[in-house]
Amino acid sequence: MTIAKTATPAAKSVLRQATALRPKRMKASDGLLPSKAHLAQNPNSDHNTGFAVDLTHDPLGGINGDDVYSNLKSDKRVKYLIFKGKIWSLEKGDRLYTGSNQHTKHVHISIKEAYGNDTSPWFSWLGKATVVNKVKASVKPLPKKEAK
Repeated sequence: MTIAKTATPAAKSVLRQATALRPKRMKASDGLLPSKAHLAQNPNSDHNTGFAVDLTHDPLGGINGDDVYSNLKSDKRVKYLIFKGKIWSLEKGDRLYTGSNQHTKHVHISIKEAYGNDTSPWFSWLGKATVVNKVKASVKPLPKKEAK
């Protein structure tokens, strides 16, 4: 498997849009591409191809993972979601997630290959970002994934 050198525009847009909407949100568990440890632990992860993103669960900062997990189930771009020990896909619905990382600090969003370039709004239930926050979010470097 070839490891992507950059995440897809759709994956990057999740983090940028979340930051534009909620600029004070925590970003500690945000991530796009896999660390070496993640690669070794999960060689088939969608992070490896750039079609996945981890979004920090920060209810106080305005990004509540429970809401993200619930609302993104209706987004046609989503292949599957993982959060708080559950995994969801359109084909199988909600079920227990048995991986070693229960995803309590972030929501994992895997994106369908056909939608890798789709940067349309991800968080419609959160309203619209101000122009200033959009500019800040687009130029600020994306965070590096923390080691696990």
